[in-house]
Amino acid sequence: MRFRWILTVAALNACDGGDPADTDEGSDTTDTADTSDTSDTSDTNDTSDNPTGDEGLVRDLIEGNQDVDAVLANVSWSDGFPVATESGTYIFVLQESEGEFSLHGDFTNWAGEDQPIPMTQGDGFFWAEVEISNPEGQRYKFMNDGGDWADDWSRSFTYDQYGEISFVRPPSDQYRLDRWVGMIGEGLQERDLQVLVPPGEGPWPVLYMHDGQNLFDPEAAFGRWDIQGAVEAGGEEVLVVGINNTSDRMSEYVHVPDNLGDGTYASVGADYAALVQEDIRPFIEDTYGTNGLNGVMGSSLGGLISLYIAHQYPGEFDFVGSLSGTLGWGRFGLSNPTVQELWEDDDFQDIVIYADSGGGPGGDNECTDPDEDGFTEDDPDSSDNYCETRQFVDSMAENGYTWDQNLFHWWVPDAPHNEGAWAERVDDAIAIFLAIDDES
Repeated sequence: MRFRWILTVAALNACDGGDPADTDEGSDTTDTADTSDTSDTSDTNDTSDNPTGDEGLVRDLIEGNQDVDAVLANVSWSDGFPVATESGTYIFVLQESEGEFSLHGDFTNWAGEDQPIPMTQGDGFFWAEVEISNPEGQRYKFMNDGGDWADDWSRSFTYDQYGEISFVRPPSDQYRLDRWVGMIGEGLQERDLQVLVPPGEGPWPVLYMHDGQNLFDPEAAFGRWDIQGAVEAGGEEVLVVGINNTSDRMSEYVHVPDNLGDGTYASVGADYAALVQEDIRPFIEDTYGTNGLNGVMGSSLGGLISLYIAHQYPGEFDFVGSLSGTLGWGRFGLSNPTVQELWEDDDFQDIVIYADSGGGPGGDNECTDPDEDGFTEDDPDSSDNYCETRQFVDSMAENGYTWDQNLFHWWVPDAPHNEGAWAERVDDAIAIFLAIDDES
């Protein structure tokens, strides 16, 4: 595994930055209704006991002995923000250089009866240390005269009618999102992970999904899938790992080069597949566990790379899902093998395949192959990758997979190629995944 460690070896030896796989968040599981015992201790700054771990790093930061970027990154891969102290307080850090900022939340009655807690300015950051008697499920935001906002570095958060909101420590009786900032591996760009964690204790089935920015956030730029709503409505618990994309998405999510008419796109899909299997998956299993049922799924190029990952690592996944997958990739402008050809050359896998699309074959109601290369990616009337998906599942049926047992295809005529359309049918894919008997 590779993590974003920035502090120098000397600094880590001095402060013991913590184990990135240790997610014991020290939650006090008592009733969260009593929030009266809350006080600001920002001015105490008592470091006489020489605390170590995350607290040691943050107290060194407050004293001017650490860099804020380094501390934020290291704490993010340890127990996360806000930092629990040995004395039972919590230290909040906001990365801002100037202004006046404060902190409010459930523990201040959202500054209704109480006053917001002022934050003290440091070098490139503001901080506050607060006593919170019952941290589990307590929500908070930073604020100034311009409004309030969630903590970009909080370990756990959720969304409400006002957008993202942070947890001091997560509740144990409802779904939450955990944030892991700056995952690095296989020479690729760093990216964040967003993990949807069920209530209670695992292990749970684990579903790895791409384009993590579009899975949970109601204000996502391209719309969202509302994965949390889908799994909650389904009634079964599943851990969903949202893997954020990067500006290299067009090369990371493809298995071979291809040309779409605006130049050739290179492929680092093998490196991305290794990132998922060799870096992200071990970290997730060490941190949250797995009940043995594991799947990978995505849409568009995310569907393509999901099928490629399952091809690259046969026997490692129980389920692979492609929603409107770009399965003609390789043949649009070049003559490289499609993912269908890779699967046709594979041995039969003990895996469940789900592939769907919207769109359709067009007015002629046929999938054609104008360039006669054996693939329908060039059908001029096909939309939402309908013809390529249909050809792929038919090929899988001819190669040993059985309809409605380990091969599922769904078509929503004329559905568009966007997150809203995928949100409408992702619950079916998740239900098929969770219906798999991992002991069979």
